[in-house]
Amino acid sequence: MNIETKSTPTSVEILIAEDSPTQAQHLRYILEQQGYQVTAAANGRLALEAARRHKPTLIISDVVMPEMDGYELCRNIKTDPLLSDTPLILVTTLSDPQDVISGLECRADNFILKPYDERHLLSRVRFILANQEVRMGERAGMGVEIFFNERKHFITADRLQILNLLLSTYDAAIQRNKELSLTQEDLKQLNTRLKSANKDLEAANKELEAFSYSVSHDLRAPLRAIDGFSDIVLQRFSAQMPSEAQRLLNVVSTSSKRMGQLIDDLLGFSHLGRQQLSRLPVKISSLVHEIVEELRKEQSDRHVEVGVGNLPDCVGDPSLLRQALVNLLSNAFKYTRKKEKPTVEVNHQLSEGKTIYFVRDNGAGFDMEYAGKLFGVFQRLHSSDQYEGTGVGLSIVQRIIQRHGGRIWAEAEVNKGATFYFTLPVESSPNAAAHHP
Repeated sequence: MNIETKSTPTSVEILIAEDSPTQAQHLRYILEQQGYQVTAAANGRLALEAARRHKPTLIISDVVMPEMDGYELCRNIKTDPLLSDTPLILVTTLSDPQDVISGLECRADNFILKPYDERHLLSRVRFILANQEVRMGERAGMGVEIFFNERKHFITADRLQILNLLLSTYDAAIQRNKELSLTQEDLKQLNTRLKSANKDLEAANKELEAFSYSVSHDLRAPLRAIDGFSDIVLQRFSAQMPSEAQRLLNVVSTSSKRMGQLIDDLLGFSHLGRQQLSRLPVKISSLVHEIVEELRKEQSDRHVEVGVGNLPDCVGDPSLLRQALVNLLSNAFKYTRKKEKPTVEVNHQLSEGKTIYFVRDNGAGFDMEYAGKLFGVFQRLHSSDQYEGTGVGLSIVQRIIQRHGGRIWAEAEVNKGATFYFTLPVESSPNAAAHHP
């Protein structure tokens, strides 16, 4: 905000007590733009020492500071015979009604609401300086006892000081009320926009569902026809066909099957964002053992050494977490296919008090230079000729982990295996294990 500068006597010296260097510098700039001489202290103790060395015309002090806060600084200033007539403005949020009483008790001259408006701040400074001579005639000998918040408080500030402080408090309350009114209006407008955006989102979701239905039914039918007729031609007429024609028909059949799988994976990925997430206790160790047994049955011709640690239970959606673990373990089995002694390890570790699960294998691995592409849809770091797949599996795993509030990352080295790390909300209730799926 640009502030119009006015000619101000350079004899006006203002001392700032502020522990934030940024806030102190900002306040110094505003005041120096008006021609005031400004010095700053990082806390109340240093400000008191500076005031006793060289009496300022005005003190502006933050309330919350280390070593000596603004209230204590004000009390010391007002009880020092040489400094008691120095006006002091407290900068505070006024978040507690007790702040007003504390300001009265320490005989502060004024409040400035924090965060402050520059014009408002300068008007307060000019007001205090203009009324300083009037206050010189007031005496602080009279006092008044008040009862506030179930406590008695004895106020010894002079009448003009009390009036100024209460008026500044009232002014600050009005200013805060205006800010709240503007905030409420902004919230109303935001709520209106959110309702409109929600309607657009609902319409987009319906369109997406219609598209998914079309993909599911309209595209699969011709793919099944292509695959089926290719098989019929091969079965009935392969003896009459050249070997190259047979090879090409096999490519057509394989490609149609792969396209069907790709459609299934893509539909599964799109449904993840709309699938309702349940929060149940899940025994990860049991789930991993079940999946490993299923993979062993599917690949009975292989021997993969699998080690499963004592994995902590977690909280999440059992079906989605099973899908994520199936994808990770299937990849581990797949990419160790060319190893003489394939090994897979599923375990956990602690880092900064957090549980990190991991699935590690000694398979093909990958170049970490391309790790950024690892979880992208249809991104593959190995060709389909080497290892089958559609490039959607890890994207699904990432989406599931993120929906649970966790994260997933990987470390690998070419031909030396890969490790996939992920975090999940850990089950903390001792009785939760009895409710696992």
